[in-house]
Amino acid sequence: MSISYSGKLYRALNPIYAREPMSGRGAELYGGRFNPKGVPALYASLSVLTALREANQVGDLQPTTLVSYRADIQTIFDTRDAVALGSAGLDDASLSDPTWRDQMRTLGEAPTQTLARTLIAKGYNGLLVRSFAKGAGPDDMNLVLWKWGPAAPSKLELIDDENRLL
Repeated sequence: MSISYSGKLYRALNPIYAREPMSGRGAELYGGRFNPKGVPALYASLSVLTALREANQVGDLQPTTLVSYRADIQTIFDTRDAVALGSAGLDDASLSDPTWRDQMRTLGEAPTQTLARTLIAKGYNGLLVRSFAKGAGPDDMNLVLWKWGPAAPSKLELIDDENRLL
């Protein structure tokens, strides 16, 4: 089952990457929990606080650039649907497994990355998943996008009316 999302999204960036807020290049280069290396992904949050938690998971708060987007994304896999998640061979524990980086190194791809690859092949534009950052609660949600651009069905627009990031 897929869902849609229409509303604002937030992303807290290292200032080094602030001039490229629409890029998924870092995730593509290094891989992320929900994207294997070589697959671009844009990790965004449904709330500002969740975005800040995601960007500053280790140690003290570091300099951060916060950006927001207007999103209208169709065909999103909802990890809150336990039946759909189970049919994909995963559960909540496997989504939150903190050893995904080790699995990526030893297996070549973590199970969560394999899930992403499978969902992308099935035409999903993204995945809705709870945040696993320290201090996050069950309602702190992230939207991981594999496809985004200026038009439907995966429309994402940076909110920068004053052109501050140009």
